[in-house]
Amino acid sequence: MYKSFLALVLFFTIISCSEKKSTKNFVLNGNIKGLKSGTLYLQRVEDTVLIPIDTIVINGESRFTCEFNIDSPEMFFLFLDRGVTNSLDNNIAFFAEKGTMNLETSLDFFTADVKITGSKNQELYDEYKKVTSRFIDQDLDLIQKKFKAYKANNTAEIAKIEEEQKKITKRKYLYTTNFAVNNGAHEVAPYVTLAEIYDINLTYLDTIQKSMTPKVAQSKYGKKLNEFIAERKKEGK
Repeated sequence: MYKSFLALVLFFTIISCSEKKSTKNFVLNGNIKGLKSGTLYLQRVEDTVLIPIDTIVINGESRFTCEFNIDSPEMFFLFLDRGVTNSLDNNIAFFAEKGTMNLETSLDFFTADVKITGSKNQELYDEYKKVTSRFIDQDLDLIQKKFKAYKANNTAEIAKIEEEQKKITKRKYLYTTNFAVNNGAHEVAPYVTLAEIYDINLTYLDTIQKSMTPKVAQSKYGKKLNEFIAERKKEGK
């Protein structure tokens, strides 16, 4: 009878633990395969400066969880302190939104292997980066060609390459504008506008602004975009 009682207590204890829910509105579950020891810093941008908001110490277990409250979808950064190494592959940007998100990656290819799920804004941002990475690759190829042209003192070739670079920039700006307009119901729209095409013609910014839903317009990046556009109009730029 006593053993049955203990088994019953244990059963309800397990049930209560499994049903325990976070009191925070954002939870990040992560796993960095191969990482046995190190420190992770969760950061956000405040006044153009990265500010740590949580520190996660890894000691033997590669899985981790962090949770806190967010007011609206926001871009966060997960920085890996590798200690003695100076790798540039140490900072993952991800678009957090209320709910539970999962982040999986590896120690060897921290940013290249990352897979993030649980956020529609992140899904759209990944799509955006996939397309714009082509523009970046094209520009890098032209930079290499221009360097060779400078060495050869070939001014005609330099001028030609610079015109091609302008066309690439124009295509990127147009793609970003269309992306923002087509995704006005998501906070990623004002974010990429502010991050990538803040200096575009005001006519395009007005179009993006009008495409935002009321909810997005009241989000962190929606408010910042509205303030930015108002300031540019005030300055007549």
